[in-house]
Amino acid sequence: MSGTREAGMPASADETLDALAAGTHSDPFSVLGPCHGPHGTFVRTLQPGASGVTLLCGTGLELPMTRVHAGGIFESAPVEAASYRLRIDWGGSSQEIDDPYRYGPLLGRDEIRDLAEGRKLRLAECLGAIPVAIGGVEGVRFAVWAPNARRVSVIGSFNNWDGRRHPMRFRHDAGVWEIFIPELSAGVLYKYEILQHSGEVQQKSDPVARQVEGPPATASIVAPVPAFRWRDGAWCAAREARADRPLSIYEVHAPSWRRHPDGRPLLWRELADTLIPYVRDLGFTHIEFLPLTAHPFGGSWGYQPLSQFAPLPALGTPEELADFVDRCHAAGLGVILDWVPGHFPTDAHGLVRFDGTALYEHEDPREGFHQDWNTLIYNLGRTEVRNFLIASAVFWLETFHIDGLRVDAVASMLYRDYSRQPGEWIPNRHGGRENLEAVAFLRELSAAIAEDVPGAMLIAEESTAWPGVSHPVEQGGLGFTHKWNMGWMHDTLRYVGHDPVHRKFSHHDMTFGLVYAFSERFVLPISHDEVVHGKRSLLGKMPGDAWQRLANLRLYLAFMWTQPGKKLLFMGQEFGQSAEWNHDAELNWPEAATPEHAALRLLLRDLNHLYRDAPSLSCTDFDPGGFRWVVEDDADQSVFAWLRHVGNDPNALLVLCNFTPVPRERYRVGVPLPGRWREVLNTDAVEYGGSGLGNLGGIDSDDRPAHGFAQSLSLTLPPLAALILRAES
Repeated sequence: MSGTREAGMPASADETLDALAAGTHSDPFSVLGPCHGPHGTFVRTLQPGASGVTLLCGTGLELPMTRVHAGGIFESAPVEAASYRLRIDWGGSSQEIDDPYRYGPLLGRDEIRDLAEGRKLRLAECLGAIPVAIGGVEGVRFAVWAPNARRVSVIGSFNNWDGRRHPMRFRHDAGVWEIFIPELSAGVLYKYEILQHSGEVQQKSDPVARQVEGPPATASIVAPVPAFRWRDGAWCAAREARADRPLSIYEVHAPSWRRHPDGRPLLWRELADTLIPYVRDLGFTHIEFLPLTAHPFGGSWGYQPLSQFAPLPALGTPEELADFVDRCHAAGLGVILDWVPGHFPTDAHGLVRFDGTALYEHEDPREGFHQDWNTLIYNLGRTEVRNFLIASAVFWLETFHIDGLRVDAVASMLYRDYSRQPGEWIPNRHGGRENLEAVAFLRELSAAIAEDVPGAMLIAEESTAWPGVSHPVEQGGLGFTHKWNMGWMHDTLRYVGHDPVHRKFSHHDMTFGLVYAFSERFVLPISHDEVVHGKRSLLGKMPGDAWQRLANLRLYLAFMWTQPGKKLLFMGQEFGQSAEWNHDAELNWPEAATPEHAALRLLLRDLNHLYRDAPSLSCTDFDPGGFRWVVEDDADQSVFAWLRHVGNDPNALLVLCNFTPVPRERYRVGVPLPGRWREVLNTDAVEYGGSGLGNLGGIDSDDRPAHGFAQSLSLTLPPLAALILRAES
């Protein structure tokens, strides 16, 4: 008989059986299943509520088992059998099962060692619920990290959610509990019941579940082993070569982009049919989704996730998400996910005091509680927690072929005093405010991704002047591939929010970003955070009447798309949605169809295509040699002009922006090349909803020096408009 063991009785036999029946025994595998007794090997099983149990030997022998405890403990007579099953009489119905307690340890020594040392990056292949076959028997292997629990059981509909029925084996070296339950399969609902040393019992969702119920339900779901057939091999192989190519990102909150008439969000297959062609037509290179990790509160937009390995269930299955990504790649679109390793919510079924102790979080609220968000902060000084998070990042990139992760709220991770008053935080070991554990974690994260998923992006939402966020770790940086330029965003939005008559007093807001533009690999973001919570939509930030607001927005988008840095725009801003974003409703698509808003979308499309097609705009985003101010000091007229070029490229682009509603006739600007300069794009063009003022047909340079050049142009600058010109070769 496999897996036999001594019938361990640490106390008296009666006390052991009492503890087993009460569900408080900490080592059930020592007293259940095949056991050695004074008269030979016998089988013990715990079946609370059963009327009787029969041992079915592989030889065909059937042995009624004896009830030895009123709590449902049965024992067989001594028996020799290579395998066996149990027939349980429930008093009116019967059930045959394979006994989970006849199986030996499940996780191998190498897995246990890697878990203990935090070197198991493919955590979902080890922990969680995994359909497997052992000795030809199909079932599900469960494993969970809970080192300080007194007892952990798997509960579900298969055992009436009774924690006495399937207590797990404890692997001391890694603090992991495990069990194989035969004859379960994908789709089964389950949780872990955890008996704390305090005596309190809690039901917890699986931290490494790959599928979960949607709120308000909280159970985990046994997911099938991923078997999606990918068709994007060439795309993934070429990711490293795309590192410095155009990056223009359409940021999306998937549940509220479009909805069915009854308010239901579109499913992944429906988004594939609608969102992909829409974004591709607009000329974006990537779609970035607000967090898709499952979360209990929709109003958090996903930024308070509990399931770091399970996709949002409201949009479809994990396989349908994989198909969406595959179809994006087939259409030439990359996919980026927002990912949240800084904090998690306090929902009782989640990670909070998971095994009765501060396991994932810090014990001291000065380190472990986010006052702004009422969330808990991961204890990044703990090896297993770092491994859990890094494994989550690698899981999304590898399992779903995601092209990059945008890491949320990095500043809150880097500083121990983030949003705290004196006395509300604990200094680091050197007495400083820097979170040294978070720095080490982020560097370890970037190294792991670079090694395991070459070419994947790691983008930081970091709002401070922390040095070297997007510099390599070996150069003292954090190792991110890109960083959001929050300073540029705040400065420029403040400027365009002023009435044009006052803009000359804030002229530096539009030029200051170039002082540090090449210190990091920046993304210029206009994100969801800027168009919600009373901040108004992007169009709503613009001053003036209806025509001026749209003109201001056209000008601002052209300014953004021609400045150094990659681009990100939140959904709805491409057509100038008037209202703030509402996560409970779809975008205002009727407004998008009106002529003036459709014209704005056309401009954004043309800006994207120009950005992608003109090397001087996209290949020099991180190269100071590709940008030159021509006019940066004309505050009185609120005019700016600059060149974008690649080396001595004769196809350099000249950009001029007039941030007042006053047309500028015969405005002189120096140019590096003689000859005719032709408008490539004019945001005041009639097709974009403008007045049609400009320099049709182009304009010839003359020999009048200006702005350090021997040649110059005398141009008409339309009101509240941007011009992009190129010298004719």
